[in-house]
Amino acid sequence: MPEARVVPDEITYSAAISACEKGGQWQLALNVLSLMPEARVVPNAITYSAAMSACEKGGQWQLALNLMSLMPEAMLVPNEITYNAAISACEKGGQWQLALKLLSLMPEARVVPDRITYSATISACSKGGQWQLALNLLSVMPDVRLAPDTITYNAAISACEKGCQWQLALNLLSLMPEARVEPDEITYNAAISACKEGSQWQLALHLLSVMPVASVVPNEITYNTAISAFEKGCQWQLALNLLSLMPEVTLVPDEISYNAATSACSKGGQWQLALNLLSVMPEVRLVPDTITYNAAIGACRMGGQWQLALNLLSLICNAAISACARAASGSWH
Repeated sequence: MPEARVVPDEITYSAAISACEKGGQWQLALNVLSLMPEARVVPNAITYSAAMSACEKGGQWQLALNLMSLMPEAMLVPNEITYNAAISACEKGGQWQLALKLLSLMPEARVVPDRITYSATISACSKGGQWQLALNLLSVMPDVRLAPDTITYNAAISACEKGCQWQLALNLLSLMPEARVEPDEITYNAAISACKEGSQWQLALHLLSVMPVASVVPNEITYNTAISAFEKGCQWQLALNLLSLMPEVTLVPDEISYNAATSACSKGGQWQLALNLLSVMPEVRLVPDTITYNAAIGACRMGGQWQLALNLLSLICNAAISACARAASGSWH
């Protein structure tokens, strides 16, 4: 730009930093910010907010908070975008206490929290296993004239799921239509996962069945979670049925799908089916892992097939030895 006799200003730099943020290049965003004083361009609140968002996306919560702490020195007042970026950074970094602290500081700074602020803080509490705090934040939103949206409810339901509060998760899901909020696949996935954690396979099956009625399309995560719910409930037939349905709905089963189904067969004493699943994985370009083999060996144990169990164990050992040999050969060369 200088060669073209065009002088970049704070808008130019802010746009460049925002571009880096959208591209996931937090290091470049910070580098651009650091060049501004040299170019005699003063960063503004938008510049700092964009740089903080870049750090947030890059999982650099410490850097995001450091940038925020520098703003008063630059005679800049953080706004709701700044706080939202900082809280989101804390959420990504698993710092729920800091997220709550920032939220509590906003009124003192005369900054009004918005829906994004609350959603990010609820999500931070969810990640920190603080389901009570998440629900408390959700409950106070109407008091501050904020209407929770799908993202807010999803975060709260996920918090209940992590806290093994399946009843509360389902209650939140049931409240969404009344609040004129549309559940999406993330909502249902979290609710089904909550049912799985609570060993409520019937409810998980019900939620899966009502998704098409709600015009929500199940994805791989939905099916994997439901299969895992059936595995916990010792419903091997349902687990296998779901696994077989996935290709029909253009979903590709992955290692998680097969592991859960194999484990379901193991729990149901179906060692032949467990071994069959193990054998077809290479055909669908999936590599069995330790979890898969453990489930298959467990199935053989329950079926009294000790020879097959030992055979599977030897396969794992041979594979491990081969891997070590390849690694040693590579390092030698």
